[in-house]
Amino acid sequence: MCCERHLLAWTGRARNRYIGRILCYHTVGQEEWGTNDVTPSQLRRHIELALEAGYHFVPASELAATGGGPKDLAITFDDGLKSVATTAAPIMKEYNLPWTFFPVSDWADDKVEWISPLVMSWRDIEALLAAGAEMGSHSATHPDFGKIGMQQMVDELAGSRDTFARRLGFAPKTFAIPLGQSMNWKPQSMKAAQDAGYDVIYAQAEQTRPTGTIPRTFVTKFDGDRIFRSLLKGKFDYWEEWV
Repeated sequence: MCCERHLLAWTGRARNRYIGRILCYHTVGQEEWGTNDVTPSQLRRHIELALEAGYHFVPASELAATGGGPKDLAITFDDGLKSVATTAAPIMKEYNLPWTFFPVSDWADDKVEWISPLVMSWRDIEALLAAGAEMGSHSATHPDFGKIGMQQMVDELAGSRDTFARRLGFAPKTFAIPLGQSMNWKPQSMKAAQDAGYDVIYAQAEQTRPTGTIPRTFVTKFDGDRIFRSLLKGKFDYWEEWV
């Protein structure tokens, strides 16, 4: 992936873009998350590069609803890991930026032993919401929706909404697809999501995303200045992660 992104940064074609862009991060300073983890200094640098290029940050919900303008940018974080609360949130506050996060309900509910030390608690989630962050669901257990049957889809989609409603007092109406690529979402997944009460479905890809989903641009630990500038220009919009 590192070589691929460097190559596309050099050779990829920039796109004329008339709408905003939603960035998809995962963790900030949790090396266990591998490719998906950026350092705190990387996140700050990305924000600075975007501001220097004339971008202004808006909520992801605004871009999902209207598309926004070509210099509108939103930041989202998937998985609900602890560094989003402990590290990313203070950086967002430092720059006074709106942002959105998508936790996994069973992970937050302490039902998966191996991951419990890595994820944010319900208290963390409540604090982020009280501070103004937007939140959607990232499923109950983070499965690959391209490989599960309809009943499990219903359990993942409706079950996570029910858990969030019970724990937080509201059921989110936005959903970020786990893994988020075209192969991770079936046509019947969209119907199951709508039946469960979701209005907005976020992917983790741009031009290769599943039909009916909102595009997001995947950010990785390999994204230094040159790659990030290329990312903002749309050089990765036809790229898809297959591993």
